[in-house]
Amino acid sequence: MVSRRDGMTVPLFGPLDQQAVQMAELVELGYTDVWSSESNSHDAFTPLVLASQWAPTLRLGTAIVPAYTRGPALLAQSAATLASLAPGRFLLGVGSSSDVIVERWNSIPFETPYQRVRDLVRFLKPALAGEKVSGDYETFSVQGFRLGLVPPDPPPILVAALRSQMLTLAGKEADGAIINWLSADDTARVSEIVNAQGPDKEIVARIFVCPNPDRETVIAQGRRAVAGYLNVPVYRAFHQWLGRGDLLAEHWERWAAGDRAGSLEAIPEQVVDDLIVNGTPEECRKHIDRYFDNGATTSSLMVMPLGGIDPWEAVRSLAPRPAGGG
Repeated sequence: MVSRRDGMTVPLFGPLDQQAVQMAELVELGYTDVWSSESNSHDAFTPLVLASQWAPTLRLGTAIVPAYTRGPALLAQSAATLASLAPGRFLLGVGSSSDVIVERWNSIPFETPYQRVRDLVRFLKPALAGEKVSGDYETFSVQGFRLGLVPPDPPPILVAALRSQMLTLAGKEADGAIINWLSADDTARVSEIVNAQGPDKEIVARIFVCPNPDRETVIAQGRRAVAGYLNVPVYRAFHQWLGRGDLLAEHWERWAAGDRAGSLEAIPEQVVDDLIVNGTPEECRKHIDRYFDNGATTSSLMVMPLGGIDPWEAVRSLAPRPAGGG
């Protein structure tokens, strides 16, 4: 069985070059992992390179690197470099990302996302093991590539997955899945699909959390955060698949009509509560436990400072409890 791991999203807070003390404190607080992301701020690798030196016991993971925005060989080089800096402590999470990031921001056609991720996994496994790779994949071709830097421990590869096809890929051809913007109850459904493909799969849950008991503020500001994702086509389809189509139908209708204020009001409080863990720190910790109860093996908490809470104090308040502690 894969044991529970408690992680935090990085970068943390303040300038990246001044986060060494925070990284060290994460270890003291009981966090085991740090996971980076990549959209329109820091790249996915640089924060982990720094963390590998500042906190040499933390496990490091990308959640995620888009499958389109780097060529296959360059992605293998980046992964091999980090795996060599932190032997046995790095996991490479890849995913299709979204049409916004890939197409609108990087001018790369967002086509056949499942096939692109599948092909990348099939390329990366032999490439990171030091094999010479030549092949015509469905979405790209690589001829005669061999890594000049082969990591002593090739990193496990995880796939960011939403619906059945990608979840099956994550469990069947990769080492596990990274899941995002879903409820604790939803986790049971997606983890079942991943684990049906084989034993000991890692399931990393990116969990958005705000330990603020000011419910009115959290709901109001949380609606904006939720809307930012649920109107991206891949996430809209995901939540329709999860069964929230009726709950969100009015929101989507008003959003499409340009009624932004009305569309936010149409997001039910239940949806915000499902997707953003909130309340007192103790209530939040209990809610996070439910993700693990339903199949997650690793958390990657993303603190949302809704209502102006101090984000670093939030990290401290959510720290893993000592064995037998309350």
